[in-house]
Amino acid sequence: MSEINWQKSSYSTQGDGNSCIELASIGPDAIALRESDDPGTVMTTTPAKLRPLLHAIKAGEFDHLAR
Repeated sequence: MSEINWQKSSYSTQGDGNSCIELASIGPDAIALRESDDPGTVMTTTPAKLRPLLHAIKAGEFDHLAR
């Protein structure tokens, strides 16, 4: 298996780098997600399933959970 090229979220802080979500394309219809402070735990999904989650996050639908 080739090396996975992780991309940090543009919303991540510029600090120590341990407070962000990272994404990687791992196939034609597969995306891997991990939290940078726990890189050994990886979740996989598809672009079609990830898209509505990202839209909801950007719309602030989960902001109440961070309070």
